[in-house]
Amino acid sequence: MGELVIETSGLARSFGDVHAVRGVDLSVSSGEIYGFLGPNGAGKSTVVKMLITLLTPSAGSAIVLGHDIVDEAADIRLRIGVALQDASLDDKQSGREILQMQGALYGLTSAEIDKRIDELSSLVEFDAIDRWIGTYSGGMKRRLDLAASLIHNPDMLFLDEPTTGLDPTSRVQVWNEVRALNEQFGTTIFLTTQYLEEADELADRVGIINAGELVGEGSPEELKRSIGADVIQVSVDNNDAAVAALEALPVVDKVDRGPRALLVSVSDGAAAVAPVVVALDGAGLSVGELTLRTPTLDDVFLELTGDRIEVSA
Repeated sequence: MGELVIETSGLARSFGDVHAVRGVDLSVSSGEIYGFLGPNGAGKSTVVKMLITLLTPSAGSAIVLGHDIVDEAADIRLRIGVALQDASLDDKQSGREILQMQGALYGLTSAEIDKRIDELSSLVEFDAIDRWIGTYSGGMKRRLDLAASLIHNPDMLFLDEPTTGLDPTSRVQVWNEVRALNEQFGTTIFLTTQYLEEADELADRVGIINAGELVGEGSPEELKRSIGADVIQVSVDNNDAAVAALEALPVVDKVDRGPRALLVSVSDGAAAVAPVVVALDGAGLSVGELTLRTPTLDDVFLELTGDRIEVSA
């Protein structure tokens, strides 16, 4: 792990009586992709807006790239790139004009801007760079916004739900670009997302936020291993009777009620399937479906919060 580029202590933000962020402590190291995972309204975007100095905290503190977010906000803004959830792009400008304007705002010369546009060519489709943005697809707009956030070659990149609303193909394109930025250039990335597979696919470490509080943190694999080795997913005609029968089995660690099936956490799935089937049969239950799988981040979120992430379109 590299040096810490983000350190927060008791970071909080309230809007009147609404406590959006409730004392978050987190740290991010140089060169990593940190995934900030949570449902809509969990406080993800509020945390990001404090870290990028758009909001001041109600309590607590945060250091970004060695600078305090309140007292040294200008120093932070010069060294970070930001792509917020809603890209602010003018449909009557071309992609090139957006990048040139962004570069000029950061004080780059025309030659430096042209060089950076060339270096970012993998993000922007060159056959479209001189077309009006109003003709771009959603995926092209997100990639242009990403390029604009990188025009000044920042030390760190903040991405706030970069693929929300994109089709699966465009989402994978953005994933590939984010991964390449990190692997090829060592760019540190703070990524907020409501997509479990996005955090699992991209993040070196994941922080799980719910109702303004950090409820879990670790690599995706560490988080998944923390709730058991395997999950048996079973649908039956009587959940209450099934839970009672399964919780009595020594091979069962715990049973959760999922939206469509019971989720049975076990240490050794292969050895536990037969006892589970026998117990359900002995209880006179009809099994509609039984599958064995490894835990997912959805299972982790359920374990930590008692709920599941409802993804918005």
